[in-house]
Amino acid sequence: MKVLVTGGAGFIGSNLCEHLLKEGHTVRCLDNFSTGKIENLLPLLEAYPDRFKLVVGDIRNLEDCRKAVEGMEYVLHEAALGSVPRSIKDPVTTNEVNISGFLYMLVAARDAGVRRFVFAASSSTYGDSTSLPKVEEVIGRPLSPYAVTKYVNELYADVFARTYGMEYIGLRYFNVFGRRQDPFGAYAAVIPLFVKKLMAHESPTINGDGEYSRDFTYIDNVIQMNMRALTTTCPEAVNQIYNTAFGERTTLNQLVDFLKEALAAYDPAIALIEPVYGPNRAGDIPHSLACVDKARRLLGYAPEFSMKDGLKEAVKWYWEHI
Repeated sequence: MKVLVTGGAGFIGSNLCEHLLKEGHTVRCLDNFSTGKIENLLPLLEAYPDRFKLVVGDIRNLEDCRKAVEGMEYVLHEAALGSVPRSIKDPVTTNEVNISGFLYMLVAARDAGVRRFVFAASSSTYGDSTSLPKVEEVIGRPLSPYAVTKYVNELYADVFARTYGMEYIGLRYFNVFGRRQDPFGAYAAVIPLFVKKLMAHESPTINGDGEYSRDFTYIDNVIQMNMRALTTTCPEAVNQIYNTAFGERTTLNQLVDFLKEALAAYDPAIALIEPVYGPNRAGDIPHSLACVDKARRLLGYAPEFSMKDGLKEAVKWYWEHI
């Protein structure tokens, strides 16, 4: 396959690029390095000079989108400005990247005649819905500007499928973690942030009482879902939204305990570190747990890594790379 990965220098995008290249496909990456890192791509550019190309550009520029998608058969659209707190602080930029940029990529993909457009949706779309586990057809009202943008993406994709005959699959990611997830940014995700703190013998700060829960999803499960979305030949499976998760709930208190246990194998002193507690974050949903039955049924999804198994792999990577 010839696949464009937008946001390919980021955490999820670079893992997808690497997997596709190892499987023998031709890959092009579009990234503006606002959050992605060239270090994630340098080994791939060196190892696969004939099959991997980098286009430095911005999805907010339609011409950059057209240039990147030219000659490609499939799109994995990972480029976005993540983080609920960042969207609350700067809703305008979040909207420009996540909605205008998404629309430009859809238009470019439509005009280039790509076979299928697979994109990163978000569990934040469930908003204030209190039902658990989360099923794709039941959502609530968004609780942050970020959540609004990711829901609008789903609406736009559906309209393009109905109006222009495009094929799409949206993957609602649930708290993805794993190798190459950056622990250093101002809006670092909770697992790499906690790992960094614990490795430095500092107490991680838990927002709230620690009983908020998430369906933490290891990167290799996400790669599997993307590949199944790219390659499915089942007509019923296309033009659908899917939860992309493991289907297991972990509280933040449990997460700290699991991380301490995994890291103590490398540094026993970490087992003695206790977290501190702060206020709840604005825009956070209390609990998140995915039902993955639809993905199992229509895509043959079979997640291989539980949260604890994935944590062991992630901790090993951080210990070797930080």
